[in-house]
Parts: sequence; C-alpha cells; structure tokens
Amino acid sequence: PVEPFPVHSHIPTGRGEKKVMPSSASMTAMAAALLLLAAAQARADPACYPRVFSFGDSLADTGNLLYLYGNDSYEAATRLPYGETYFHRATGRSSNGRLIVDFIAEALGLPFVPPYLSGRSAEDFAGGANFAVGGATALSPDFFWENGVPAFRADTVHLDMEIEWFRDLLDLLCPGDVADEIDCMDMMSKSLFLVGEIGGNDYNLPLFYGVPFEKIRTFTPSIIAKISSTIAELVELGAKTLLVPGNLPIGCIPAYLTTYKSDMMEDYEPETGCIRWMNEFSQYHNKLLVDELENLRKLHPGVVIIYADYYGAAMEIFSSPEQFGEFKSFYFYYYENTSYDTRRILAN
Repeated sequence: PVEPFPVHSHIPTGRGEKKVMPSSASMTAMAAALLLLAAAQARADPACYPRVFSFGDSLADTGNLLYLYGNDSYEAATRLPYGETYFHRATGRSSNGRLIVDFIAEALGLPFVPPYLSGRSAEDFAGGANFAVGGATALSPDFFWENGVPAFRADTVHLDMEIEWFRDLLDLLCPGDVADEIDCMDMMSKSLFLVGEIGGNDYNLPLFYGVPFEKIRTFTPSIIAKISSTIAELVELGAKTLLVPGNLPIGCIPAYLTTYKSDMMEDYEPETGCIRWMNEFSQYHNKLLVDELENLRKLHPGVVIIYADYYGAAMEIFSSPEQFGEFKSFYFYYYENTSYDTRRILAN
C-alpha cells in the first residue's frame, strides 16, 4: 500500500507535537519526483553517490527524534501506528512507513541513511548520515525570542546545530592528517546532500500562536539566508551535489484550513479548496529560495544545486487526487453558514 507522510513538519506544542496528515498519494508523487532528480544527476550509475547526508525536519528525520526523546509518550512518532506498514515498529519517522530520503537511498543502492544520534563509529556511517530532527527549525530560538515570539523551546534543534553535528562527524571520518583530508574532500565531492525541507516549523509555531501574518512574513528573508549559508558552508567543506526542497502548500493543510477558515469564498482556491493567501505565502518563500539558489550557482559554478519542487508535486495531488490511486485527498464542502470543513476519504 501507499505510505502516507506528513504534508508538513510537525507542530511542537511544549514537549509534544501535533501531526498533520495529507493524502497518502503525496508520498509516491513526491518521492518519484525526487528520485528522478537524483537519478538524472547520478547518470544511471548508483555508485556515483556512495553516501547521502541529510538535513532538515520531520520530512527527513529517520530517527533522531527517537534518540532524543526515547519512548516519550508525548512524541507521536516514537510509537505506533507510526512505522506500522514497513518497519512494523515506530522508528521516529513521521510516517507509517518510509520517507523520501529512504526512497532516495534505495534508488542509489544504499542502506537507509542512519540517524546521526544512532551511531558511534565511522563504520556506522559508511553510507552517510541523517542530521534531520522532527520539529527542527532553520533559525535558532534566539531569533524568535528577539523578535517577540517566545513559543520556541530553548532546546529546539536548528540548522546551526545540525551543521555542528556534521562537523563532529567529519572529525570522526577524517581524523586530520593530509591523506585523510584528501580522502574527506573526495568523499564530500561524491556524496549527495539533501538540505531540507527546512523552514516550515519556523512558520508553524508563530502561525498557531497567533503571531500576525505580516510579522511572520518578515522572517522569510532570514530563513532563506540561513538555508543559503548552510549550503555555502557545505560547499566550502567540499559538497558538489545538493538537493534543496522548497516549502509545501501550507494552505492545503487541514489544521490550517480549520484554524483559518473563512466565510469568504475568494479566500479559497477554486481548484483545490486550499487557503489562497497561505499558498501564496508558500510561493513567496519558494521564490526567494529559488532566487537564492541561482545566486549560489553563480558563485559556485562547479557545484550542482538542485531545487526540489515539493509545492508543485503536492499541488498536482490536491488538484487531481483521483489520478493517484488508493487514497483521495481531503475534500471540502460548504455548509449553509458558508464555513469550510475538511474530511478525509479513505479507499475501501
């Protein structure tokens, strides 16, 4: 069966989290799109990428959340039904099966990318490492506190922490002499780097805490700058191929459709029923990201930087769910009082 995955990163609420689940067909469509990108870059030779290094949030976390919180009953991804269809146990993935990074690894003939917090020796990371953590942000909690958004916990994992973990791993993989340094640069140049999706949680918590949207929108340039500086740092360390996903259409998330429901028909996209202004915001984020990636390509002409269009892949599903098989996406219906609600339709 097709395995559903969260259409967006989880929304942390104190120690716990709130999960948002979309159509399960999203997994197949988005994974297929990314695998095609990876395959194109690999030129049909899986050996071209002997390692995958992944950064981000719950869309890519293969278990770091589990190592951080153990079997904490407040962390949904650490217990069933998460993991039930493929692993038959909770692995810390925010899915009942595999994630996009798992499918990429499989397509390259690699084992699943291990969570960084699960390993101890260089041998544990022979096929790469995953630094993504469910609930991670691009920006540090300090940024939000300084901007009057106190909702973020002090121990929230963010991109700077994930890069610090990566540097620690490099110290393990490349102990320090000249030969090791040359081997390390060779390893970096032959590895595939998945940088994101990241930034969704930077918006989630402020949105659910009622921070004015005009203020949240001002965070976007800083989020894009942090993603850019992370990519630049990886390139400086020797990365040559990076896959960078954009944001998803957050106006299609059921939790937002409920929280921000409107009596005005013009607030919704007629093709999908998604909230127009929220999807326009996702497009704004993605436009800034695409422009910044183009700037990075000009600065680093010998580096391949691929933009992964999560937004476009998801919108295909929300626009034409019947084309994607076993699940239909949520549908919308209009009450007499002109307010929207969402329902899930499961295939029998």
